[in-house]
Amino acid sequence: MAAITGPLSNHAKKVVAEALQGALVDLLDLSLVAKQAHWNVVGPHFRPLHLQLDELVDLAREHADTIAERAVAVGVNPDGRAATIGKSTKLTQPEVAWIEDGKVVAMFTDILENVSKRMRRRIEATDEPDPVTQDLLIAVAQDIDKQHWMFQAQR
Repeated sequence: MAAITGPLSNHAKKVVAEALQGALVDLLDLSLVAKQAHWNVVGPHFRPLHLQLDELVDLAREHADTIAERAVAVGVNPDGRAATIGKSTKLTQPEVAWIEDGKVVAMFTDILENVSKRMRRRIEATDEPDPVTQDLLIAVAQDIDKQHWMFQAQR
């Protein structure tokens, strides 16, 4: 079987692989955590938060696919398995319980702030080795920052 190769040097490929895998784990777990909150949010702001969380899930899944496909394009195997996400995630995990709407807002404000910080570190790391990957990470950061603002505005 032929391996997929890409345009990057071995050193650049290593840096880019780390950035893309970290972004993939963040995005996949973000979609899972948001869906968990979507199912369990309660309170007077249930309906708008329920819908907003679905928007966040869709955004995270779309970006995760783009990030994983970029990894393949540069010759790296993306790993989106549940076990990998479980051991690698840095996202705060919600309890398995009803979650009051104000707590959902606070939790996602914090989660998105932390994801944004990690995306910015990945953007800096990929500046030299692969500006194409950097552009994709910038697009992810832009959408994460927008979602952060929208959750933060509800505090």
